[in-house]
Amino acid sequence: MADVEHDVVIVGSGAGGGTLAWALSRHGIRVLVLEAGPQYDPLKDYRLARDDWEQSGFPFKPGSKGRYSFAPLQPLEPRYETLRTWTRSRGKIVSDDRRQASAYHHVRGVGGSTLHFTGEAHRMHPGAMNMRTRFGVAADWPLDYAELEPYYCEAERLIGVAGPATDQVRTRSEPYPLPPHQLSYASQQLQKGCRKLGLDWGPNSLAALSAPYDGRPPCNYCANCSRGCPRLDKGSVDITFIRKALASGFCTLRPESTVTRVVAGADDRVAAVHYLDAGGHARKLGARAVVIAAGAVETPRLLLLSENKHAPDGLANDSGQVGRHFMETVFWASTGLHPEPLGSHRGHPSDSICWDFNAPDAIPGVVGGCRFSPTIGEVDLTGPANYAYRVAGGWGKAGKVALRKVFGRVLSVGAIGENLPNPGSFVDLDPEEKDAAGLPLARIHSHLAATEVRRLEFMARTCREILEAAGVGEILEEYGSYDTFSATHVFGTCRMGNDARQSVVDRYCRSHRWRNLFVVDASVFPSSGGGESPSLTIEALAIRTADHMRELMQRREL
Repeated sequence: MADVEHDVVIVGSGAGGGTLAWALSRHGIRVLVLEAGPQYDPLKDYRLARDDWEQSGFPFKPGSKGRYSFAPLQPLEPRYETLRTWTRSRGKIVSDDRRQASAYHHVRGVGGSTLHFTGEAHRMHPGAMNMRTRFGVAADWPLDYAELEPYYCEAERLIGVAGPATDQVRTRSEPYPLPPHQLSYASQQLQKGCRKLGLDWGPNSLAALSAPYDGRPPCNYCANCSRGCPRLDKGSVDITFIRKALASGFCTLRPESTVTRVVAGADDRVAAVHYLDAGGHARKLGARAVVIAAGAVETPRLLLLSENKHAPDGLANDSGQVGRHFMETVFWASTGLHPEPLGSHRGHPSDSICWDFNAPDAIPGVVGGCRFSPTIGEVDLTGPANYAYRVAGGWGKAGKVALRKVFGRVLSVGAIGENLPNPGSFVDLDPEEKDAAGLPLARIHSHLAATEVRRLEFMARTCREILEAAGVGEILEEYGSYDTFSATHVFGTCRMGNDARQSVVDRYCRSHRWRNLFVVDASVFPSSGGGESPSLTIEALAIRTADHMRELMQRREL
């Protein structure tokens, strides 16, 4: 049954689905986007102009957080005591001897998790795209950096990415649309510390405007990107790709519409999509093509839920690879008090970065890289309330005096590292817990192998060294992945590849078997990269996939 109104149905409106909607609709291809979460109005829903902005955080609406469960996580070892999460006020956060599940940090809504990201816009390190050939780990990407490069440029132009003029590793065919952001005074102190250690620390590439662009104003450096940007300078998918897709007249958006099943037909084609609309009514439709872009947790869940007689192990799971090779964010952050008033609560929270250890062979004795950057936003020390609770201490007049003395003096530096896939990390269906529709939740299995722990040791040691070199005399708190699952970026559960026996989709993100089914999100990543934020790579892949879909339609193969 074909939908007479739409050529392509896209499930999800984040970096993959939202970008694909624009890339197809600009060519007159009729697109329907089904988004499980709500739509946000940045001018009304974000709370940075309110008195209680710091307490409210990102304004999660009903339905804007997906539900999932965790399998039991691994035991902790005494020899890694220096990798435990702690704060000066609370001591050790995880008190028992087993790793704890905190959260998979995401937003379910129009624009996906770009609604609360800080706007980092990174290209994948070319060396991270052939990990199997070079190091015998993870898997090779079925395309190389050069093939993806023009699509990176296209995404950067539409968003208005601000970045540095030169990059000796990620070669460019054209400059960034906008100049880089100036480093805040706090980031300049981190830069001085890195230079003492012989490390390079420079401007980050950001989907946040450094000058007026496309009718949007530049960043005002309030440092609270993760709470939602009401100024429209942050290049989240809703105000960039989705906005332009809707303006084309060829894109229809249906928020609060939860897809429950994708039906496999008898002819190796997807026959229908079942979903619950905003009123909770069951709907069914078909299309020439269906694209799943629900993220590396919900995409495998939907495919596994979509089993029938034609796909008895789940849709696109002939290889048994759906849900496998789950990769999470490997993270560390150290936070300390600087003797100078830095004003570290202001400035773009991710304005600078150190790529020195980003290459997969850059860390001595460990396969897989990492990057270092400020983490004042991640640890949420951008306002006085958290300073009062976590840094100043005290009550009444003494507390006020202490707060005035320390406010804006915190420096925080963090690292994000490679996560190599291993058999203990995967996503499956929970046999017991179900959602409101009675369907099994996605269940996350997470295991940090010895390589990840060694990388975390390097990340933690280097963060402490950077802070010390920058003048920090006292560390106040440290957070890391060793004892806590707290992931923002997740990857790999529907791996792309040339071999249908070892992957889920091909080099154009098309199912190896189901000819009108595509997957376009971070679940297709064969490797995670050495700390790169994934949104720009997802967007580049989506534009490339859209071009391929258009060719297939012109040849009447879709």
